[in-house]
Amino acid sequence: MQNTYTNLSELDTSLFGVVTARTNLASTGMLPEINAFCKKNHVKLLIARIPCSNIKTIHSMEADGFHLMDTLIYLQNNIDSLISEPTSHGFSIQALDIRRIPDIIQVARESFTGYQGHYHVDSRLDPLLATEVYTSWAERCCTDTLVANYVMTAMVEEKIVGFRAIRLNNSEQAEFVLAGVLPEMRGHGIYRSFVMEGLRWCKAAGVKQVLNSTIVTNKTVLNTCTQLGFQVIKSYHTFHKWFD
Repeated sequence: MQNTYTNLSELDTSLFGVVTARTNLASTGMLPEINAFCKKNHVKLLIARIPCSNIKTIHSMEADGFHLMDTLIYLQNNIDSLISEPTSHGFSIQALDIRRIPDIIQVARESFTGYQGHYHVDSRLDPLLATEVYTSWAERCCTDTLVANYVMTAMVEEKIVGFRAIRLNNSEQAEFVLAGVLPEMRGHGIYRSFVMEGLRWCKAAGVKQVLNSTIVTNKTVLNTCTQLGFQVIKSYHTFHKWFD
């Protein structure tokens, strides 16, 4: 069930065991209808995203029991210039072998343990289950073309140590949807190589624009992307509201 702004989240409900809904807010006037939807559908947890610039509505949300969980930054690269081939040191970038999907799931589990996204920072959600949000997402990136169209892996000999998933939003735009690197392999340039090789793949696919997003505290991703020609285009706060 859904209304104009809000829909029930089957994935979150199934994972956390509480009825969960998601909404995108644009104005204070939406709040009564959203709250009525949640009451009617016995929603326990509401996850809301709102542009950071909408200060008035954010204040209304805070007064209504919403709590800030994270801030998401969107970046854009218009692929205007030649993209250099990535230089790897001790690893190689390869297309996913679908027989290795279990390895991708494990890399996601290790990569996102203790992540500072909105699921993990909500003290009312089990942190182990919060990590499984990302393992499920990683698996769907490998098996569902509505989630991702291409997955690349970072390999050290025969071991997968990282992955990057890309979705084609339309003929003109692609999006980097999820990436993970094993903690012990960070600092070796793997994420930078993912960005460069991802841009090369997108350009070969004929798209003109690439999006990427990350939480505002992820300095590695933000610094790497801006160094490689991405520019910040928008930002969103993520709020949680619990109905008790």
